[in-house]
Amino acid sequence: MANAILKFFSTGPDLPEITDQSRINELFRKHRLRVMLAITLGYGLIYTCRLALGVVKKPLIDAGVFSPTELGLIGSALFYTYAIGKLTNGFLSDHANMRVFLAFSFTLTALCNLAMGFNTVLWAAVLLWGLNGWFQSFGAPGGVVAMTAWFSNKERGRAYGIWSTAHSLGEGLTFLGVGTLVAVLGWRWGFWGPGLIGLLTAAGVYWLLQDRPQTLGLPSVNAWKQDFYNEAPRPAAETVLGLQLSILKLPAIWILCLASATTYVTRYAINSWGILYLQEERGFSLPMAGTLLMTSTLAGIAGAVAFGFISDKFFDARRPPANLIFALVELLGLGIIFFGPTSVPWLITGMLLFGMGLTGLVTSLGGLFAVDIAPKRVAGAAMGVIGIFSYIGAGIQEQVSGALIERGMTVVGDVRSYDFGPVIWFWIGSSVLSMLLAASLWRTRLRD
Repeated sequence: MANAILKFFSTGPDLPEITDQSRINELFRKHRLRVMLAITLGYGLIYTCRLALGVVKKPLIDAGVFSPTELGLIGSALFYTYAIGKLTNGFLSDHANMRVFLAFSFTLTALCNLAMGFNTVLWAAVLLWGLNGWFQSFGAPGGVVAMTAWFSNKERGRAYGIWSTAHSLGEGLTFLGVGTLVAVLGWRWGFWGPGLIGLLTAAGVYWLLQDRPQTLGLPSVNAWKQDFYNEAPRPAAETVLGLQLSILKLPAIWILCLASATTYVTRYAINSWGILYLQEERGFSLPMAGTLLMTSTLAGIAGAVAFGFISDKFFDARRPPANLIFALVELLGLGIIFFGPTSVPWLITGMLLFGMGLTGLVTSLGGLFAVDIAPKRVAGAAMGVIGIFSYIGAGIQEQVSGALIERGMTVVGDVRSYDFGPVIWFWIGSSVLSMLLAASLWRTRLRD
């Protein structure tokens, strides 16, 4: 079974290297652009298939389909399967042809969303949303493996920053586009809309992506760019699996795992429960709540790009100083969102600061920092190790948040009211802990 899976996804053989330098340059320029389009727009669009549940929570609660605790169970199923899948599929991605790897997974996650739109049974929802998480877990390691194959060491921070805008693109499209769709057509379209988008995205990714440069007769991208920065030689006999397992011996990786996990608590708290909070605590409609959250995603696009640029250019590819700056910006934003006045200008300011700070941290702690300190050939495995902790954190958040919100919910007649105080401090405390853990890696430096 394992051999069949490896064969289905396996990367192609290296072709004899092209000797015409102008042809090499032409092919690199063409495919590097296509790779960035595929992994950034493709991952951004498929992200709507992951976040759909957060948009339909209030309609599902109001209709009596699921309670907050049940929605927390459904949501956590995605995060737990995503966590395991990101580890296993991260290791698999280092051996895979990204064209097949990503198109396959995007198709299956789209089908899970389409099925969710027909379902109102708890156990089936948990199963479908868990399967959705598994297929979603192909996306991030696949994107990073494609990126590291086509972009060299000194380009990595900026390329990763551009790719990280995919999260914000997907979040913005979900909060505003899917939110409006749900407001007009009902909660089922919160799943059907992303499902249809996912099918089109899978086709587009298959058309745009190529396998590794060497499978096209090209040299490695580092050789093409003459970029061997900090590249340490390794024994020729060392296998890919041996390099993957060597990651587990790096203490900094384990600290990064915890720092990323606590960052993901806050990240998915806002993604999963932010619309409910803005509707119930601040009194906004679903489209307006989605619009406010979309402002954080727009800021997140700037934050992802800015993090890569600032850490590369101002700190010589050192991530810890930029981590601290972006963590403080995120905490300031959270303070304004939860404790500032209930006015649109204040909330927009808080969302902008939160989005910029949080996405910068996700860019670093959720992958870039790990890719920096792990051998480049096993970038997928590094993403997988970080990912399993990140999404266990997100899954625990979903269950704890759902339980705390339901505990603070009171129903008088047909009117529900909420006390969000305890869950807010849970979210903020996680961000503070993440900042402290990341700061402990201040002296950790890049390696290849």
